[in-house]
Amino acid sequence: MSVVWSMTSLKSGRFSPNERRSELPDLASGFNELRSRGQGYLEVRFPDNAFPQLTLSFRGDHAVIHLFNDEASVSLLVGDGTVSPEVTIDVPIMDDLTEFTGDFILSVHHAWDVVQNFVQTGTVEGLGEWCEL
Repeated sequence: MSVVWSMTSLKSGRFSPNERRSELPDLASGFNELRSRGQGYLEVRFPDNAFPQLTLSFRGDHAVIHLFNDEASVSLLVGDGTVSPEVTIDVPIMDDLTEFTGDFILSVHHAWDVVQNFVQTGTVEGLGEWCEL
């Protein structure tokens, strides 16, 4: 399935809002390269709709996923127990580090699996528990 995505630039290390349209293998290649840099931010949606959109923010082995269902609705995916709830982790949101509690931290591997399932199924159903902000 084709998706539209943008991510942290591999050259500058800053978020590049320039969207690319590709199949999952090209997205995976870009994400794997970004992951080798240790931190980054990724936005993914489908070509014909601005929503839903997932964002994956990661730093080291820790990640956070946001879901935007529309312009006024944002949710966080509940964490996978990678870190305890009282621990805080900073991950990049676009270009700024933002602190999240362990309640919303996932392993990068799990977070990437969530994004791949979203792309393959075209839905956020069954990806996990969401906490609306």
